[in-house]
Amino acid sequence: MFRIASRRVSVFGLQCRQTVRCYSDASVDIRSKLTSELKSAMKVGTPHGPSGEHIDLSSEQRHGQVNNDSLLSEVYSADKTQPQPLASSAIISILRKAVARRADAAIEFDKASRPELASKERTEVDLLQSLLPPLLPESEIDLKLQEVITEQGITPGDSDSKKNLGKLFKGFYAKVDRSSVDPDLVKRRADALLTSQ
Repeated sequence: MFRIASRRVSVFGLQCRQTVRCYSDASVDIRSKLTSELKSAMKVGTPHGPSGEHIDLSSEQRHGQVNNDSLLSEVYSADKTQPQPLASSAIISILRKAVARRADAAIEFDKASRPELASKERTEVDLLQSLLPPLLPESEIDLKLQEVITEQGITPGDSDSKKNLGKLFKGFYAKVDRSSVDPDLVKRRADALLTSQ
């Protein structure tokens, strides 16, 4: 998240407004990771040998550069649709969706007998996962879900299970950022906890 601070300053006797953008550390951190990855990929993009001759890039190096560039363009595009730059959690969500798309593409390339394209997609998945923070483990999810169950007074096995599930999700996501968990795992664990007790 960021905020805009405006203050009046005097420049050469003229009264002006100076606008300053202040970003939170988390958002800048993931942005800076993406930007630094892109810059390093661009530096690799124009290598020269010791005598100044151009060195041809491997397809994986060029593919990594395109990957980072397309991710940054997705983030910037999403930034333009919002009145404020995206928060760290939204950027992480974009990255997680990109990982899922590329993993699905790798599976489809395998089905189509295109192992070279599948390996490129898997390389991108590995690169993107190195940028992402780790997901919350199942034990932590269970602990947070148990906390919400006791706080909300939800009785498992109740006849109004959909309403209880809604309360549970609302309370859980109030405590935990959506980008830090796998939503499918949360749903499975919530269903298991509500039916088992």
